[in-house]
Formats: sequence, C-alpha cells, structure tokens
Amino acid sequence: MDDLSLVTLILVLLGLIIASAYFSSSETAMMALNRYRLKHLAERHHKGAVRAQRLLERPDRLIGLILLGNNFVNILAAQVATVMTLHVLGESRPIVTTLALTAVILVFAEVVPKTLAALHPESIAFPSSWLLRVLLWVFYPLVWVLNKISNGILDVFRVTSLSRADDPLSREELRTVVKEAGAMIPGKHRQMLFGILDLETATVEDIMVPRPEIHGIDLDDEWSEILDQLAACRHTRVPCYAGSLDNIVGMLHLRRVTRLLRSGDDFNVDDLRAILHDPYFVPLKTDLYVQLINFQSQRQRIAFVVDEYGDIEGLVTLEDLLEEVIGEFTTDPQTYVRDVYPQEDGSFLVDGSANIREINRAYSFGLPTDGPKTINGLILETLEDIPVTGTTFRLGTMTIEIVQTQERSVKTARLTLREDFNAEPSAEVDEREDT
Repeated sequence: MDDLSLVTLILVLLGLIIASAYFSSSETAMMALNRYRLKHLAERHHKGAVRAQRLLERPDRLIGLILLGNNFVNILAAQVATVMTLHVLGESRPIVTTLALTAVILVFAEVVPKTLAALHPESIAFPSSWLLRVLLWVFYPLVWVLNKISNGILDVFRVTSLSRADDPLSREELRTVVKEAGAMIPGKHRQMLFGILDLETATVEDIMVPRPEIHGIDLDDEWSEILDQLAACRHTRVPCYAGSLDNIVGMLHLRRVTRLLRSGDDFNVDDLRAILHDPYFVPLKTDLYVQLINFQSQRQRIAFVVDEYGDIEGLVTLEDLLEEVIGEFTTDPQTYVRDVYPQEDGSFLVDGSANIREINRAYSFGLPTDGPKTINGLILETLEDIPVTGTTFRLGTMTIEIVQTQERSVKTARLTLREDFNAEPSAEVDEREDT
C-alpha cells in the first residue's frame, strides 16, 4: 500500500470520526431541548424549531436513525483502523487498534460533542435537524424495519406510547421553574406568580374578616343612630342586618345613599332597605381560585362566608383575594399590618385577633397556617386551655408570652424569635399570674 492510500485512509477515518461526533451530538442536543421553549419557538415559526419538533413527534424513529448512523460509522471506522494497522505495523494487532480507536472515539466522538450539545442544545439541534430529516427520508425503509423490531420488543413489556410525552408540570414544579428563572422575572412578578399558584391551596376561611370584626348597620336601631353611622362609615359597601348578623338584609352601597341625600327629600329606613343589594353567600371551605372565578361570574365584590349550618362566620372581599396575588395595597406590607408592634428589644407585640397569614407575609414569622387563623386561636389550640397573663411557651422558632387577656381570649401576646431556632420545638409552658 503506497503513501497516497495511507493518506486516503487517514482522511476517511477522520471523516468517520467527525460523522460519529455529529450523530452523538445530535442525539444529545435533540433530547436536551427544552420542550416548552421548543414549542414556543415553533409557534413563532422558527424553522429549526419546527423541524426539531416534527422529528421529536416520533422519538423512536429519530433514535433509530441516529443509532443506525452512529453504529455504522463506528464499525466502519474500526475496519479502516485495522487496515491502517496492517499497513503501518505489517501485522494484525487487534488490541492496539481497539485501544487506540476506543480512546479517539470516546474523546472526540462522544464526550466532547455530547458535552457541547448538552451545554448548547439549540445551537446544535436546530442546524442538525435539516440533515437528520434528509437522512430519515433516505434510510426510512431500514429505520422502519428497525422500529418494527424494537417496538415489538417494547410491546412485550407493555410500552406502547411512542410519541414524546408532554407531561404537565405540577404546582410545585411550576414554582421551581419560576424560582429558577432568576433575573429573567422581576422579584415582584415572581411573588405574584407564586400567589396565583397558591390560590388553590388556601380557602376563603384563611383570608376572611372574622365575624366579630364585621362592621355593619343594624336597621333596628334608631334612625338618628343609623344616620350617624352612615356619616362616619369608612367603607364603600356596608352590610345591613336586622338585630344581628344572622339576619342579613343586604349590602348597602354608600353611593346610593349620597344620591338620596342630594335629592333633598327626606328618606327613612324603608327607603334605605329599598336600595340594598341582595347578600351573596359562599361556603367556608371554598378555595380562593374558585372564589375568584365566582366573584367574576356573579359580578360580586363582597361575600358572606357561612359554615355547614348556614351561620355567618366572616366576610371576604375581592380585594382580599387580589392581595393574595399582588400583595397588600401599600409599598410596605409591614405598615399595613396594624396589629403588630415591633419593640426595641426585637420582640413584637401582637393583637390576639391578628391574622396569621398576614403577619407571616409581612414579617416572615413562619407560624403554622393549617389550623387556627388568628394568634388567639393558635395560642388556645396549642395550650388546649385559656391561658392566664404571663404564660410563656415555645412554638417552632418563636417564644410566645401572653401579655393581656380579656374574658375568654388572648388580647395581646409578645412574640420573640428564638436564637436557638434550629432546636426542636419545646412543649414547655411557664404559667404565672401577674400580681
């Protein structure tokens, strides 16, 4: 064999190694494509994305083509390397040929191209998709036979789905995607997306205004008292009831009262009843996403929350729901939570009626939200008793001290973040009566 033939063999071997690298990188790049970004680019008519998406519709054909080409060039490269060994060394040395060719193919046709493809899948997959489509058309009969054999084997193991599965992301997976987006999504927008994802994990009971805090107008009061309440009212919409909240008559929009006052005619309680809207009731356990849709479909902004017996437990507004998504309607959430008073020693004086979800969002206390909705309820459930003033206990990362009680509830409590917050929660309770 002359030198020209040796050079030709070397060039052929180099070409086969490059072809092997192409098939290896194409396989990794096609499988590493982000299917959501691929779908987005395909919808925007990106030619490379459209070709890649069509190839991935039948991954069995794509993999069969790539493996067919890769194995063919690798076997052919081994034959060429053997011929070169015979020419250079004058005798067959399969061990030398195998070791040398394995090292070359492993580095230059496998590790390096696959690493590059994994790091930059789109840069390799989109240009490669053009040649892969041509090869698939040329070798389709052979690929079809290989697929029939391989799919028959898969059928034995009850694997029948050959298309690439588009598994939907779970809520937690979506949270991870949003979190990993980093600087691509501004922090405020991420919080809004988290709020939307969490709507189905909370109910109206978690955000409602408790019954004792509902301010309304008793239509059985003296007319002069009703007028004073209307003049001092700070809300646009006010519940109106007869005797107690259990006898809700309707919702009053103060704009209608203003029109009556501007008319110059005297009006009485019957006129007031005539302009009331019918009350809107929702179950206690309705999740926030469903309630948001219900507010939209019913064209309502305020709903009374009722339990399984039909008793009114609280009130929820459209604004309360929106705040779960976009946050409080203020630049600093801590200024909105008026029931929490930071102290100079680092502790917090908290009103017993403070909503746990609100103060967790504002101060990151990490208090449990799967039980009672207020600080008073949390304390009573934890202690399983009505505590006396001065009672101190530890809950999670917090030390809670009862500062003031009123009748059968906790009026004020002091919350202090424990320095040993990594320690296990303690059940120790210290009760003492103030003298």
